[in-house]
Parts: sequence; C-alpha cells; structure tokens
Amino acid sequence: MRAGARIAAAIEVLDAILTRYQPVAIALTDWGKTHRFAGSGDRNAIGGLVYDALRHRASLAWALGADTPRALAIGAAPSALGLSTEVVIAACDGADHSPGPLSDEERLGLTRDRADAPACAQADIPEWLWPAFSSQFGENAVAEGQAMAKRAPADLRVNTLKATPEKVLKALTSFGAVACPISPIGVRIAPPEGAQRTPNLQAEAAFQAGWFEIQDEGSQIAALLAGAGSRKQVLDLCAGAGGKTLALAAVMQNTGQLYAYDANRLQLKPIFDRIKRAGVRNVQVLRGGDEAALTALGPRFDVVLCDAPCTGSGTWRRRPDAKWRLKPDALAARMAEQRSVLARGATLVKRGGRLVYVTCSILPEENTGQVAEFLAANSEFRIIPTAEAWAAAGSAELPPSADGRSDSLLLTPARHGTDGFFVAVLERAS
Repeated sequence: MRAGARIAAAIEVLDAILTRYQPVAIALTDWGKTHRFAGSGDRNAIGGLVYDALRHRASLAWALGADTPRALAIGAAPSALGLSTEVVIAACDGADHSPGPLSDEERLGLTRDRADAPACAQADIPEWLWPAFSSQFGENAVAEGQAMAKRAPADLRVNTLKATPEKVLKALTSFGAVACPISPIGVRIAPPEGAQRTPNLQAEAAFQAGWFEIQDEGSQIAALLAGAGSRKQVLDLCAGAGGKTLALAAVMQNTGQLYAYDANRLQLKPIFDRIKRAGVRNVQVLRGGDEAALTALGPRFDVVLCDAPCTGSGTWRRRPDAKWRLKPDALAARMAEQRSVLARGATLVKRGGRLVYVTCSILPEENTGQVAEFLAANSEFRIIPTAEAWAAAGSAELPPSADGRSDSLLLTPARHGTDGFFVAVLERAS
C-alpha cells in the first residue's frame, strides 16, 4: 500500500474508535478482516499510526485545528510512518484510495510548533485531568506528559526459576535486547521506530520454554519491593492474569506458600497456563470471587500484595485510547474499589507482616491520597520508606520517586523509563 492509502486506512480505523467507540485492537482487527489485501507490513504501519495519533491526540488537534480522525492521522503520519512532511502532503492527493488534498490549515499544522500550545495540549493530557496532573508533577508536568505519549519499549522479566539474565539476553541478541536500568532481572527491547513493529516475543522458543515473561520494569520493581522471600506466606489479592504472582513465586524460589486470588474469576483464566510454563510449584489459585475461602485463610500472611483496580493512567503509553475514555465518574469508582481492597487486605496481614499497595496510576487521588486515608484509619500500620524496602530486596540503588517523596515510590516514563506505577509498603505492628 502507498503511504496515502495507509493514512486513509488509519482515518477509517480512528473513525471507528472515536465515533463508534470501538476499542483500538478490535477496530484494527475489523479493518484487517475487511481489507485482506493488506500485507502484514501495511497492517503494522497502520496500527502504529493509529496508536501514535491517539498518544498525541491533544497536541495534534491543537496543531491542525481539528480533533477529527483525518486531522489526527495526517498529523501523526510523518513520525509514525517515518516520512517527511513534504512526502505526507504529496501522498494525500485523492488518488489510489488516499485522502483528499490537504487544506492550507492542515499544511500549516504539520509544521506548527506545538510548544505554543496550552500546557495540557503540549503534554497530551485530557483537560479535565490537567489540574491534578500538574499538581502532581509541578514544573515537570509537561515533560512527564510528553514521556507518557511516546512509544513504550518491550520489557521482559527473567524467570529466575529457569534462566538467568545473561541467558535471556543471549537468546534475544537479534532483537537488540539490553538489561533494564533498574530491575536486576529485567531485559528491554527498544520501541519500534516509524512503520516498524515490536517483535512477537511470545513466538520465541525462550518464551515458550518459560525463560521470561513480558512485564514492564515498573511492575517488576513493585514485586521486588513487596518483600516476599523463601518460606514465606504470601497473598496476591488482585492477581488478575498472574504477572506479579509469577514474579513473587520466582523471588520465593518455589518455597513457602503463595496464594493467588481475584474477585473476578474470568481475570484469572490465563494464570494456569502461565504457572505451568514458568515452572511454578508453590502457587495455590483460589476460586475467583470466593470470599468465604479468602476469609478462611485468616491473618496468616507475611505479605499481602494489593495490586488495586485503578484508572490505568500509568499505562497510557501502551493503551492511549484509555487516556481519552477516562471520565471523572470512573475515577471515583476506582477509588471506592481501592479503599475496599486495602481494607480487605489489612484483615489478612499477620502481626509484623506487610500490606503492599500498588497501582498502575500516576494520579495522586489513587495513590498517596489512598495511603494517607488508610493510615489515618488504621493506626497499627506504618509506612516503610522506599529505600529501606528496596535495600532489603538486595538490589542496586533506586532512583528517587517522581513526586519527590521518600515514604512511597512513584515511577514514571520520564524519570525511570517505566510505565507509571505507585508502590507503598505498609507494615503491621508486631
């Protein structure tokens, strides 16, 4: 397909996303089914263009003067497809399924300096969220938002039950794999450029053999901070598909007892195959939603990990459509669920044990606000400073939190190169 046809296809997909509210993956799949002539290279390029258009929606809409599928696709095309502005303008000539010729305003928009845009547009953050976002990051808010609008690398966690970082790095040499800068068990593959795509790492023999899991470095750090270890009793209270469960099992070296639970049993479905592939033997998966079974365990746990439901604002690099779908009532609903999860987790922590609160959010209401409210209502818990928890994990020095705090950790793409993650380690008095 010519560049113009790829841009036209992206406009069609974006229309399904923005006007018919289809999820990105479904919209791209549906387009592919009705355009089977498109090769894999074309589909990859179109997908990259769609995702980049959504990542930069606010700044592109400001530059081109319109928040339409056409404006967003045209505005994102130069960087997403690795083309010059002149080539994009020439490609949109109305011929061979390409978009119609650009207007004078669209031509100007392709070269407009987005540094002149309002701060929330420069940062590509929804306007209604900007007060909270800018309060969180202060003078660094624009830079933090811009980092969250970039393409994300593929981060992998080495499964130390079966492999070593050196072994995984060697197996993935052809992909340019390097060690992650913070996690001692992390491997990173750089994000694709232009029309390239991230490699299908799950098709690799090393993945099938259980040598590694696809897991952002921020999530790896959260699991390491939890304080799980040999022969401990550990509960992953919101286990979902099991990413952190497997990370905890590896830290525990298949000793002790690790329970995985989720209120939604459908979320747990992938965990069984993942446990088998990883060679994990110390995990007991509780029936999803079985509150009675959870209660029967009692306050026995050395560590209760609460990877709480959240807005997912920390994952906007990977799920840019979620950034624009988020609404104030959804934030309020997640906060109510977080309070419930924290209260539930606290009842299962033994004396001297840890309650570890984690979100993949960068919003203070979901993070430090929730921890402060919990501690005010639960005087028998105290917060363990991040540096103290990290030192106990036996790892190298951890960069400072993005919010400047020392009692909890906020990871961000701009400061740490990770997705956005928040971790607070709380200890129950012994």
